Amino acid sequence: MAARAGRIERICQSDQRTTLTLMEAQPSIDPAVFSHIRIVLSMVVSLGIARLLSGVARFVQHPGRKRAYGVHLLWTLSLMLSMMHFWWWEFSLSHLEVWRFETYVFVVGYAALYYLLCAVLFPDDLNEYTGYRDYFMSRRRWFFGLLATAYVVDVADTWIKGREHLAAQGYEYPVRTAAYVLLCILAARTANARFHAAFAVLSLAYQVSWILRLYDVISI
Repeated sequence: MAARAGRIERICQSDQRTTLTLMEAQPSIDPAVFSHIRIVLSMVVSLGIARLLSGVARFVQHPGRKRAYGVHLLWTLSLMLSMMHFWWWEFSLSHLEVWRFETYVFVVGYAALYYLLCAVLFPDDLNEYTGYRDYFMSRRRWFFGLLATAYVVDVADTWIKGREHLAAQGYEYPVRTAAYVLLCILAARTANARFHAAFAVLSLAYQVSWILRLYDVISI
């Protein structure tokens, strides 16, 4: 608990120092600039969440049409949580002093990665496959390739918010990123059912732990 409190305090202090620096450098920052960009992000995130929800609804609407797959459902839940978390932590971008078009494209592209992950999890149809297990395993390289890319892009996204914000994440952050990228590479290469089940369960559990320990309170 003490370690968690310390890390949260460092992140909050980092965000506060960033805010103070921006206020000193440019006291008339227009909050409408970030609100304008946030609208576009919300559209992309909403499309991804809608894709997941409509995909899950198929199991209720047509329970016997295609067989569900537990690992697929766990990644669906994990991705849903990631999309919600993405919208939560990106509030820190409101601290940016200057928004350039390149930064805007990068952030929207990051959100688009999540939408692509959602689209890979729930395709338009499964006529070529016997069920979601068959489909997920046949498209695992795409899914885990995109997931690994999202974790790498997240490092750049964190860096954009300031070096102090990046440093405040502590040593766990780079270790977490490297571990996820490595596991995604392994998941893309193997069809071992036990590995995929363990990866999905442990990833979801760690994701919940990460959010509750570091990002359960939004910092202004």
